[in-house]
Amino acid sequence: MAISDLALPAGVVSHELQDAQHLAVALAERVARALEAALAEKASVSLVVSGGRSPIAFFEALSQHSLDWARVQVSLADERWVDTSHPDSNEGLVRRHLLCNAAAQAQFIGLYKPAETLAQAAKLASEALASLASPIDVLVLGMGNDGHTASLFPGSPLLSQALSAAEATRCLPMRAPVEPHERLSMTYSLLSAASVQCLAIQGAAKLDTLQQAMRLEPSQMPIRAFMHPPLEIYWCP
Repeated sequence: MAISDLALPAGVVSHELQDAQHLAVALAERVARALEAALAEKASVSLVVSGGRSPIAFFEALSQHSLDWARVQVSLADERWVDTSHPDSNEGLVRRHLLCNAAAQAQFIGLYKPAETLAQAAKLASEALASLASPIDVLVLGMGNDGHTASLFPGSPLLSQALSAAEATRCLPMRAPVEPHERLSMTYSLLSAASVQCLAIQGAAKLDTLQQAMRLEPSQMPIRAFMHPPLEIYWCP
């Protein structure tokens, strides 16, 4: 199966790349162009990315683009509630692979906050995100085989709230079915307002997930909530 075989909703754009490296380069080019265009119109722009291992090549490619990075705010769609020095920390990943080279001057707004409870940490993260240039200028999402995106997981106790929360609620505590279970996630209202929205996926299994998601509700596969314009999907086998 190829992504062209999917009956995507009208207006959703798809790009099929040769392999993961070509996808990373193409996505970095798209994001850099979008940030450059936004910088021509605003004093400060925002880029929200997803963590995990998959985006590393994209981060490294984007970090080498020549932009006025000092005017770019970088944040995360979601975070694991672990210290930033922990191997599972998305912030640590971004700092190592994106906030370097030309992008070293970017401003980072992290979601991880030390607190007594995850709920308190989410409240602190939501407050920190008040300084993020809004609406988000560029959003880059990933997707799991269960149809989750960011840390909007099927079956998570607060998923319904995360999908329907008012815009003022920027971050909520979420629970993942895999370790580490405790997560922080931007809400759908904040993510879905992004001017440029990209989804990066790889492999036939992810296409199967997308196909299934289009027949289900966002509560069953949260990626379904994003399957409308201006979404652009970048896929490789």
